[in-house]
Amino acid sequence: MKEEIDWKKELLESGRFNDQFQKNLLENSDKNFMQGIYLGYIYSRWRKIRGLDKDDPVENK
Repeated sequence: MKEEIDWKKELLESGRFNDQFQKNLLENSDKNFMQGIYLGYIYSRWRKIRGLDKDDPVENK
């Protein structure tokens, strides 16, 4: 069984995203379309940091 990972909480605790806008977005979620796109960008960066990026098979080995 897969465990659920709260990626937003993990990023906030890591301190990698210290920008106030990014912190506010991770805590309160998106309010409009462009914030949703930016939140997706943050999520894709988190996936690369964790090595979960399916487009880069070298990191998945």
